[in-house]
Amino acid sequence: MTIEFEYWWLLALPLFFTLGWIAARVDIKQLLSESTALPAAYFKGLNFLISDQHAKAVDAFSEAIEANTDSLELHFALGSLFRRTGETDRAINMHLNMLDKKELTENQKSAVKAELAQDYLKAGLFDRAEELFIGLDDTRYRQPALCALLEIYGREREWAQAIATATDLERLSGVPFRIEIAQYYCELAMNDIIAQRQDEARNYLGLALDANKNCVRANVLLGDLEVSQGAHQAAIAHWKRIEFQQPEYLGLVAGKLLKSYRALNVENGGQLKDGLAQLNTYLETYKLPTLMSVLYEATLNEEGAEKAAKLARNELIRQPSLTTLDQLLQARAMADETQTQGSNQDIQLMQQTVRNAIGNRAVFHCNQCGFRAKQHHWQCPACNAWESLPAEPSETISREMTIKKK
Repeated sequence: MTIEFEYWWLLALPLFFTLGWIAARVDIKQLLSESTALPAAYFKGLNFLISDQHAKAVDAFSEAIEANTDSLELHFALGSLFRRTGETDRAINMHLNMLDKKELTENQKSAVKAELAQDYLKAGLFDRAEELFIGLDDTRYRQPALCALLEIYGREREWAQAIATATDLERLSGVPFRIEIAQYYCELAMNDIIAQRQDEARNYLGLALDANKNCVRANVLLGDLEVSQGAHQAAIAHWKRIEFQQPEYLGLVAGKLLKSYRALNVENGGQLKDGLAQLNTYLETYKLPTLMSVLYEATLNEEGAEKAAKLARNELIRQPSLTTLDQLLQARAMADETQTQGSNQDIQLMQQTVRNAIGNRAVFHCNQCGFRAKQHHWQCPACNAWESLPAEPSETISREMTIKKK
């Protein structure tokens, strides 16, 4: 099969080239005309923004607006700068003045209201911000408005509104908010627990598990509710379910488990031994430092120093740790009462050295903002993210023991 060559193509090629050259020239001329229409202060402001000189950028954009008072984009850029530098009152006044202009179209008014709502949110005027965000029916702003409303309801602890807003946002954006919704239900349950409304609290915790089957906090609180009514066996059942949700959180309920086993031991006998065996199984399976600490203290108190020393030694072989070494030294010192005074002092000296190296190492780091907390929080106190702190604390070596190389 042969392809026939059409000679008229040779005539068409120069025509196509000429048309492309003309189109490119038109685009360049349009770009140049648009850029020259912008005031020079605008480009100065951009340069200051790039170099993080926000105060000078504010002055430059203010000058640009004086030269081009009809540009909404310039006003919005300046308003954003005002919010960033903490001058929210200036941003609010500017946007309110813009709304007074009768020549604005409905779309432009919606854009200004969206900026004004952000001003109110930044200033902490949540009621005014909420009213504006709710009134933004324009589809362009609906999703950002819902995000802002979710932030407002979280800060004001209006959990029912937060659940409704997160559900709408999930439907609109396609992004799941199951973790957040479950936590909002847990917050509602906490309010009922404080008010001693156990049935209502159980209902909310059930809804939390419906929203997120892996919501560990719901089972922790359900166990606490059962303990408050003396139903320790039911409490243990709830806490055991955590293994099938997120087993790394078992350390949070290890102490609670032992207390309930101890309470059952008083009633029926033999239950505490089952509890220790259960924690041993968890430790061998998941190797969580918090589990080791709880199990060590319980073994030391219930079964003596020899058993505690054996537990610490086995754990030290399997997973070296200064904390476990400290536990081993403590148990050895308590177990061997026949050792000489000098030997005992040596063990105490080693233990003190280890403890100095350990320092206060139990630190939870938020994986969203890096905030450091000494105890676990379901919501980060700094960035308000949910379940962003790990179940187990990370360990940091004491600076006093760091060797500086010269």
